Amino acid sequence: MNVAAALKAIIPEVAADATQPRLRIKDVRLEYEMAGGKKVVAIDRISIDVPDNEFAVIVGPSGCGKSSLLYLVAGLAEPSEGDILLGDSMVDGPGADRGMVFQSYTLFPWLTVRENVEFGLKRRKVPPQEREDIVNRYLNETGLAAFHDAYPKQLSGGMMQRVAIARALANDPKILLMDEPFGALDSQTRSTMQKLLLRVWEQHQKTVLFVTHDIDEAILLGDRIYVMTARPGRLKQEIRVPIPRPRSLDMVMDPEFIAVKRQILELLRNEIKDDEH
Repeated sequence: MNVAAALKAIIPEVAADATQPRLRIKDVRLEYEMAGGKKVVAIDRISIDVPDNEFAVIVGPSGCGKSSLLYLVAGLAEPSEGDILLGDSMVDGPGADRGMVFQSYTLFPWLTVRENVEFGLKRRKVPPQEREDIVNRYLNETGLAAFHDAYPKQLSGGMMQRVAIARALANDPKILLMDEPFGALDSQTRSTMQKLLLRVWEQHQKTVLFVTHDIDEAILLGDRIYVMTARPGRLKQEIRVPIPRPRSLDMVMDPEFIAVKRQILELLRNEIKDDEH
């Protein structure tokens, strides 16, 4: 029995989940035209169901379309073919039902921390007292209460991402979309932010779709992991993470953690080899 078969025996592919999916990506294809008229297929016939309240993670080789898929769900781009549904509603452009956190710090530099977090609430015309209560709750949960009057330029990278997460959650989205949000942080800050995100997610049980290239991070955070192929991006395998919660980075040497990591590494290693030929 080869390594892949052995690992598959330890960690079987996840069966269809009976839970109604919060997010359904159905046979989505993304094709774009480059300079000179050449057409490139970035995503090819990908279908994914993300159950309600689950933390789903996408991993795959560089350039496989992970971020592009997230942008399609966010409504920041349109699929060439296929459908994306959030609950019973078709995704057609951006909406407040999806909260987006990018790798880059996308705060409004002219607004304070508090003003950034309440920005979406103001646009939705949430009454002032309710707005203040919501903002205070998320400032406290993300450890930003003492910095509510600071401007983004006065904050560290990790603190700016705390503001971005608080701003996204304050709008009470149906799903939180996160595109390598900790990729630009140093390892210590990244670890702190992972713990923060897990704590906030466990409190609110939001559906999350999270893109990362860090396999340890994917296993630490995810209920299930979608492994994509090299471009054109397809779903290669869906893995249900069998490790109970709560989790911590102390688990990286646990046999279950190592088994999942080996399976993902082999899938990605084979994909890179396939892509080279």
